[in-house]
Amino acid sequence: MEAQETGQLKNPLESAPLGALILKYSLPAIASSLVNSIYNVVDQIFVGNSVGELGNAATNVVFPLVLIVVALAMTFGVGGASAFSLYLGSKEEQKAKSVAGTSLTLTLLTGVVLAVLTLLFLRPILTAFGGRGQTLEYAIEYTRIVAFGTPLAMLGTGASQLIRADGSPRYAMLSTTLGAVLNAVLDPILIFGFDLGMSGAAWATVIGQLVSSVLILRYFGRFQSVTLERRDYLPRKSSVLRILKIGIAAGAMQFASTVISIVMNNVLGYYGELSPYGRDIPLACVGIITKVAALFDGVSLGIAQSIQPIIGYNYGAGNYDRIKTAFRKVGRIIAGISFAAFLCFQLFPHQITAIFGGGDAMYFAFAARYFRIHLFCTFIVGPQLLCTQFFLSIGKREKVWWFLSCGGCSCCSRCS
Repeated sequence: MEAQETGQLKNPLESAPLGALILKYSLPAIASSLVNSIYNVVDQIFVGNSVGELGNAATNVVFPLVLIVVALAMTFGVGGASAFSLYLGSKEEQKAKSVAGTSLTLTLLTGVVLAVLTLLFLRPILTAFGGRGQTLEYAIEYTRIVAFGTPLAMLGTGASQLIRADGSPRYAMLSTTLGAVLNAVLDPILIFGFDLGMSGAAWATVIGQLVSSVLILRYFGRFQSVTLERRDYLPRKSSVLRILKIGIAAGAMQFASTVISIVMNNVLGYYGELSPYGRDIPLACVGIITKVAALFDGVSLGIAQSIQPIIGYNYGAGNYDRIKTAFRKVGRIIAGISFAAFLCFQLFPHQITAIFGGGDAMYFAFAARYFRIHLFCTFIVGPQLLCTQFFLSIGKREKVWWFLSCGGCSCCSRCS
């Protein structure tokens, strides 16, 4: 994105054809939204085919920790990117620089703190997340390594939002997907080739996240729309408050998913032991279904986020007709994807579950039933995510809180 050089030269966000802009931003946004889900899905596929049911159950026990990382990264990433776009649109360059630098600093520092806390209280945390017996030991083996990559995971999710807002969606896509591809390549090598099991999956994840993070940090030295200086990375109170004001609503959606995931793990484990299925079958099946749902949410969220720079900039510039047109275009795309996903989840639950490894008849029976019930409201999740991202893009966080309070987040709509 070229900086505006004369009064006659318009920013592409307010002048370029909307169809081309949406396409330009949607694929990188999808890649950014999917990165954490892809890491976990790929790990679970190879772990399920190596360790088996217990491995799938263990990755489900770890999943709330992944959701916490995503929630914090989205808080600082979406908040920073939305504020950055709004300030650029209103021609407040210094404020835009400050929120960009502050967002990156908050993302890194929070990641380091979370990694330390995870390592210090590893067993109590995973026990609270529903881990017991051998499942807990597998989860500890995996998390003890993955925890070191927490700051890297937050960068991949949070900082890439700023890169897209700066007008470089392809670079954001490259930096995040390269790490995910590397993880997919290393998983079978480390899990099967070196016979490392859960540890192999963990090391593959951390290495992939490290490569992505190096590329992301490299970009911040050559921002396009503004030039970031060292002082911009020092958190300022006004910038922190502005980021949190917008971003905390996006983080709250993920935290809601975290709470539901923790409660579900413990409920499934407790009542599973009292049923013919046992404790591990429900945990393993729900882990698979949750990851598949996260893939769908990532695609829908990525498409919804593709209009964030467009909406934010044009809202700041007062181009409201362009905002309405962009919203309608993306709305039709998301509605179609949501309905197609609904049909897929209702018609092919057995086939999807089988990708993650085998099991007995009870295993697949539980998975198919849970698949159809848990993902029944998929056809309305996409439009809800679009509305949420729209209000975040224009800085109206109170509207997002309304969505959350009435069950508008994707996880609440599935559980209600």
